[in-house]
Amino acid sequence: MATTCTALSVASMAGGARACLFSHLPRTLAKTNISTSIVSSKWIYSSKMGLNPLQRECAINKTVPTRKLQVRAARTESQGVSLGFRAPSFELPEPLTGKTWKLEDFEPYPALLVMFICNHCPFVKHLKKDIVKLTNFYMKKGLAVVAISSNSVATHPQDGPELMAEDAKILNYPFPYLYDELQEVARDFGAVCTPEFFLFKKDGRRPFELVYHGQYDDSRPSNNVPITGRDLSLAIDCVLSGQPVSPVQKPSVGCGVKWHPGAK
Repeated sequence: MATTCTALSVASMAGGARACLFSHLPRTLAKTNISTSIVSSKWIYSSKMGLNPLQRECAINKTVPTRKLQVRAARTESQGVSLGFRAPSFELPEPLTGKTWKLEDFEPYPALLVMFICNHCPFVKHLKKDIVKLTNFYMKKGLAVVAISSNSVATHPQDGPELMAEDAKILNYPFPYLYDELQEVARDFGAVCTPEFFLFKKDGRRPFELVYHGQYDDSRPSNNVPITGRDLSLAIDCVLSGQPVSPVQKPSVGCGVKWHPGAK
C-alpha cells in the first residue's frame, strides 16, 4: 500500500529541536520493509522498519504540536505631555465629507477626546470596533470626539486621505476623522504613537485642559486580554460627572507616528 505524507509540523521542545512528522500514519507502516526518509531543515532520519520514539508518540496520541501566530509591531509609548496642558488650536480637513474642523467647533462641549489613529497600525485595528462603541456611548452623554491621522503618505500610502474616508465609512465612525498632512498638529499635541488618547475638560472660558493622557485599556494584539476600554472609560466618567481624574495613568502603546522622510 502506498504511503504519503499529508502534514508536517516542526516544534521546539526541551532538550533541543525535535520534529514530529506524518500527522496521520497507517498502522501497517511498521510492518512493511519500505525505506522511509524523513527530511526537515534541522533534522534527518532514515529507517527501514518502524518509527522513531517521537513519531510513535505522535501516531499514538494523534497530536501535532502547533505554534501560536502572534502579531508583532514596533511599540511606542505615549509620553512628554503634562496634565494641565491646554489643547492647541487646529484646522484640519475631514476627507470623508470635505469639511474643515477647528478646535473652536468643540467649544460648546464639556469634554473633548482627541485620538491620534491611522488605518494600518495593528494596535489601532485591534481597538477600532470597540472605539466606535465607546465613542457612540459617550457622545450621547455630551462628550465631543475627534480623530486625527498624521502619518506620512510618502512611507505609508494606506494611511492617505482617500483610504481614511473609506475606513471612516466602512466602520461608521461617529466622529470626524481628520487628516494632518503637514504633521503640525501631531507635533503641537506632542503625539508620538497610534493610538494615542488626549482627554480634555472644559475650563470656563479657557482652552480645554488635559486631564487624561493614557491607554485605552490593557488589551494588546495577541495578548489575549479582553478589550474593555476600562481606563479611558473611567476617565471620561469622571470628567462628565465633574469628578477629578486620577493622575496615575498608564501610557498608551502603539505604532510610532510615521513622520515624513527627513523630518525630525
